[in-house]
Amino acid sequence: MDYIKTHMEEESALSSPGSHSGSEEEDFFGLMKGNVHETTKQLDAYLANTSTSVDILKSVPAAFNLSLKLNTPLPASAACERMFSTAGHIFSAKRGRLGSKNFENQILLKLNKNYW
Repeated sequence: MDYIKTHMEEESALSSPGSHSGSEEEDFFGLMKGNVHETTKQLDAYLANTSTSVDILKSVPAAFNLSLKLNTPLPASAACERMFSTAGHIFSAKRGRLGSKNFENQILLKLNKNYW
């Protein structure tokens, strides 16, 4: 939970603009205290909600930003390239009459041989 709170506080501190009234030091620390309190309220509201819909993230912007940051997969083509390479080894001139379902099953068996 501390990890989530810390990241939500960082996000809200970066996204909220500061006011310029009073001394800069007071504004800085006042801004941090306000963000911590607001972030804690947002996190509590998010955790108290029993909805399984993604729409809850729209009402809690700090949780939405954190969810987007942590749940976005990095694009990689290594798995695809591995599959096409294996398919190239399986589908040869000697296996030209191989049906699509049998071909797919052989690829799956070859790539998942550690699991069977």
